[in-house]
Amino acid sequence: MKDQGRSPRKRTGGRRRPNHKKKKHELGKDTVETQVGEQRLKTVDSRGNTQKVRAVKTNVASIADGAETIEATIENVVENPSNPNYARRNIITKGAILETSEGQARVTSRPGQHGQVNAVLVE
Repeated sequence: MKDQGRSPRKRTGGRRRPNHKKKKHELGKDTVETQVGEQRLKTVDSRGNTQKVRAVKTNVASIADGAETIEATIENVVENPSNPNYARRNIITKGAILETSEGQARVTSRPGQHGQVNAVLVE
């Protein structure tokens, strides 16, 4: 989410004028809405000397089933509690329920931030 900073209005309704422009660390970036499809990753510079990997599209999920982890293919998004339109558009976010080759799974990672889909099976 892009940080918009403080409200331009005071509590009394008067206008508050900005005393400086946004610094580099105060800027936000556009969200990456990860979709189901052929895997496509994007690297973005982040704070410090590090990079974030963002999944633009992915069709693979690492599913935890007890002690072992299985690599499964994603077929579609069944339900997305963050936004009902995301399920229709096949957008994967944390908490989304996916239909995979291993059965239904709930996403536990943030694909737009981590670049991979980790999930647990839903009974």
